[in-house]
Amino acid sequence: MKIFLVGLPGSGKTTLGKQLAQRLNVSFIDLDEAIEEISGKNVKEIFSTEGETSFREKESSILHQLIQQENDFVMATGGGAPCFHNGIGVMNNAGVTVFLDVSVTAIEQHMQEEEKLNRPLLATGKSLTETLYDLRTARLTHYQQAKLLVQGDQLTVDDIMKKLSV
Repeated sequence: MKIFLVGLPGSGKTTLGKQLAQRLNVSFIDLDEAIEEISGKNVKEIFSTEGETSFREKESSILHQLIQQENDFVMATGGGAPCFHNGIGVMNNAGVTVFLDVSVTAIEQHMQEEEKLNRPLLATGKSLTETLYDLRTARLTHYQQAKLLVQGDQLTVDDIMKKLSV
């Protein structure tokens, strides 16, 4: 089974994804890390030198490549991956998508200021709260197309396992 975790930046996709992959004894893939490895640049650098459009094209291309793997995996997607180039549709066709619906307040409490600076779409002139609410508003319709919803401010791998019925 291919499992794709989607949600806002800071919602726990990477942390919970690693735990879930370990529990299921499958590979873990962080889509942003795969993009960095293949492109030879970090996400922030791609955004600043090539722009968001180029990043989204790379993201979509690499997502398609990774989906072709025969092996099962858990993937932590970038927060925008479901929202561009029919990402959510591609993931839904390839496996199970899980929307980690965590409140903006909870994300803020967990996210450190330096972490915000390393996330290009959060490093705006706006407050973290305003930026996260803007992203949530823009992306929610895509996230809600996920096959499964796991909602809460203190999500655990067990919450995801219950939804997956494994």
